Amino acid sequence: MNLRPMEIVLILLVILLLFGAKKLPDMARSLGKSARILKSEAKAMKKESEGEAAAQQDTSAQQAAPKTIQAAPGDVTSSRPVAEPNQQAGKN
Repeated sequence: MNLRPMEIVLILLVILLLFGAKKLPDMARSLGKSARILKSEAKAMKKESEGEAAAQQDTSAQQAAPKTIQAAPGDVTSSRPVAEPNQQAGKN
């Protein structure tokens, strides 16, 4: 879409007439704030997803070892392996 300078001036004039000179700076300011908020939220989501990926890798490494319930000190015979809640749901 090729706009000539005269067409751009005409569009700006129509916008000025529709919204008024007093509202245009406020609209531009709010548009800038919205763009900054969107940018910061996108960065936060990217960091969060990177953190979740690292946490999932750590969790998968930790889940390899079976968890046990520890009994009183010295009573090794009553210790037994414990299944994770998500593993028990499949057995029911």
